[in-house]
Amino acid sequence: MSEPLFVEIANTPRDYAWGRVDGVAGVLGAAGTGGPEAELWLGAHPGSPARTVGDAPWATLLDWERQAGARLPFLLKILVSAGPLSLQAHPTPAQAAAGFADENDRGIPLEASHRNYKDPYAKPELIVALEDGFEALCGFRSVAEILVDVDELAARAGSDALAPWRAALAGPDGLRAGFSWLLGGGADVDLAVAALVAAAVGEERFELITRLAAAYPGDPGIAVALMLRHVTLASGESLWLPAGNIHAYLRGAGVELMGPSDNVLRGGLTPKHVDTAELEKVLTFTASEDDHLLPVEIAEGVRSYRPRIHASGADVPFELLAVTGAADVALAGPSIAIATDGSFALAAEGAEGAEVAVARGAAVFVTRPAQVRITGSGRLWIATAV
Repeated sequence: MSEPLFVEIANTPRDYAWGRVDGVAGVLGAAGTGGPEAELWLGAHPGSPARTVGDAPWATLLDWERQAGARLPFLLKILVSAGPLSLQAHPTPAQAAAGFADENDRGIPLEASHRNYKDPYAKPELIVALEDGFEALCGFRSVAEILVDVDELAARAGSDALAPWRAALAGPDGLRAGFSWLLGGGADVDLAVAALVAAAVGEERFELITRLAAAYPGDPGIAVALMLRHVTLASGESLWLPAGNIHAYLRGAGVELMGPSDNVLRGGLTPKHVDTAELEKVLTFTASEDDHLLPVEIAEGVRSYRPRIHASGADVPFELLAVTGAADVALAGPSIAIATDGSFALAAEGAEGAEVAVARGAAVFVTRPAQVRITGSGRLWIATAV
C-alpha cells in the first residue's frame, strides 16, 4: 500500500526529576502516572522515538526515517517543569561538526558521561508558554545591571566575599571574566556564593537566588543566574534560543521545538558533566537585548513562530504553527501536530489516509508536504519542516 498522509503517534512522558507530578498528563487532559512527567518527545530521536498508533508501515518515526532515507529536522516536545533545568548552551553547526569529529578522533565513547558532542548537529530551539508564568533564564544582562545587584547584595552581606567577582565583572570583557571566575570554582567562589545566598534571604527581588540555592546548594550557577535575564512568559509568548545563548528553564509548561540533537554544554545547576572551557568556546558573551520570538500571523487563526525572522535563525529548517480555528495550511515538509486544547480534524484531498481526528492530547505525523484543511477549535500545534 502507499504511504498514508496522516499517521497517529504517541509516546511515554520522560520522568526526569525536575518534572511536575502528572505534568504532561495535566497539559494534555490525560490520566497521569502519579510521578514526575517532564517531557513528551514527538519525533524520530533515537532516545525516545514516537510510536505509531494503529496500522502503519513502520512502528516508530525512527523506522520512518530509516525507510525514507531522510532525517526529520526537528524534535517537538511538551515540557512541564516544577524546578530548574541546568544552565546550558548549544553549539553552531560548525562547532558541533568540529567538536564531534575531535572527540571521535580522541576515542571518547559516544556514551561517555564526559563527552560534549553526541552528534555533529546544532540544536537551535524555541519554546512557547502553554500557561501564564513560564519562567526562564535567557541570555546575559549588561554588566552595569549586574553590578547594581552585586553591590546591593555585597552591602547586605557585610563582607568582602563578593569583591573578587565584582572586580572580574568590572574589568575588561566583564561578562566573560565574571562567568569564568565563577565556574573556575575554589574556596573564594564558595565563599562568594554563600555570601550571595545569605544576603538574598528575605528579599523578594532576589527570591530566585534563594530558590536555586534550595535546589542546588553551593552551586556556582546560583551566582551565574544573577548575570542572566530572568524572563516570565504569558501563555502564547515565546523565546528563541539560538546557538551560543545561555539559558535555563525554571518552571512552567511549554511546547518546545528544537533540532534533534543531544549537544548540550552545561554551566551549572546540574549534577551532570560541566566542561567550562568548551562551554566558553560556544557562548556569546554579549548582553542580550530581547530574546522573545514574536509570532507572525499567516492566516486567520494561524500564527507562525518562525526562527528565520532573526538573523541567528536564518538557516533553521523548522517553524511552529499555532492554530486556534478553521484554516487551510500549506505544509512544506513532514510535520507533527498535537492538540493541547479543544479538538480538530485534518483533511487533504487525493491521498490515502487523508483525514484524521485530533482530540485534546492526540498527536499526528504528516508524512509529506500537503495542503491541509483544518476544522475545529482550541489549540493545535504543528511543527513543520521548511
